[in-house]
Amino acid sequence: MIDRGLPLVLATDFNPGSSPTASMPMVLSLAATQMRIAPAEAITAATVNAAHSLRLAHEIASLEPGKSADFVIHDCDDYRELPYFFGRESALAVYLAGRCVYNASQTSA
Repeated sequence: MIDRGLPLVLATDFNPGSSPTASMPMVLSLAATQMRIAPAEAITAATVNAAHSLRLAHEIASLEPGKSADFVIHDCDDYRELPYFFGRESALAVYLAGRCVYNASQTSA
């Protein structure tokens, strides 16, 4: 699909019958390691392309003026680490509509 220029969407499709995972890090990891999708392509498929498939790309999925500032700051040196290190919590902070809703440094172990 990617080679033919078609937009790919990645999601969990979480349901107990055929997709019992709610883990997007796992979906990204499977895409990169098992389907050989480049990290940038996998992240695009899970964000911007997914928003387009829901007809919400004008509101979400990229950091642009006028869009909801929903984003995560991860503890990694390079975005390419994201799909390869699932199974550990790399989120340092989570922002929804521009407001911090999670900060790892403010949580207790």
